[in-house]
Amino acid sequence: MGAQKSIHAGKAKIDFNVDLTHKLCAVLMLHSFRNSGSPFSLVIGTLCIKHSNIFGKCEKLDILWDKGLYDSNVLVAYKKPRPEWLGQQSVIIQHSISPEIGIHGFPVENFSRSDSRGVNLCRLAVGLDLSEPKSSNWSSKTSLKFEHVCPVSDEGRSISRDLHGLPVTCSGGSHDSRVVLKQESRFAKVNDRSFTRFSLQIEQGIPLLTKWLVFNRFKFVASKWIRLGPAFLLTSLTGGSVVGDIAPYQAFAIGGLGSVRGYGEGAVGSGRSCLVANSELTLPL
Repeated sequence: MGAQKSIHAGKAKIDFNVDLTHKLCAVLMLHSFRNSGSPFSLVIGTLCIKHSNIFGKCEKLDILWDKGLYDSNVLVAYKKPRPEWLGQQSVIIQHSISPEIGIHGFPVENFSRSDSRGVNLCRLAVGLDLSEPKSSNWSSKTSLKFEHVCPVSDEGRSISRDLHGLPVTCSGGSHDSRVVLKQESRFAKVNDRSFTRFSLQIEQGIPLLTKWLVFNRFKFVASKWIRLGPAFLLTSLTGGSVVGDIAPYQAFAIGGLGSVRGYGEGAVGSGRSCLVANSELTLPL
């Protein structure tokens, strides 16, 4: 069951969407969810508030709240009007909680909260995003953000070690802090017979304080999709590496639908560097 409502108040628009499908399945099928305590924890919902002229000079304010069974995300973005040739600039505040299943890989694609092995990441990010104007098939975005990452248990308590007694932060304490400069470039080209995509991400930790993480992390993804009669051939190459400080949740996790099918995220392995090559042939039935 679901409900969706849009409210217009001047130039402001509020979209409200709630999906109760997972709640009904959880109550009827999964015993662990029936003992979760608050019925609100079983609700999946989205709340979106957009204002296109908040201060009278075409400034935009977007507020997005997403809640799932295991995760939640709150995003506040403020955008000032800029000429098209300068790109789009946004001030971002984001708070999210999600299970970190990459630390302890599980050899199935479906997982429950217990399969996260008691490690969930609570992130707070504040910073600036700059999306450069698109040029042909290329697009790029640069961001500078302060991030505070705190691992928490399934009950919401701050933790520094997992169920095996191993540290889940780089600092060894209850949280990691860092300032990250990130550059992301994307290329995409599509036609009736093929689709080509390439992306490159480079992150640099800036040591403004001695306790903050200092690292360089890069990742690339190249994929090619070709139509062969009724079938589809997809080839992809994914790789990356981290130099410097690294927390367990920053490691590259191999496994999952986007990596090695038949395994959960991180179930094949994880580490500072990775290289995964895939070829898949899809036949419609």
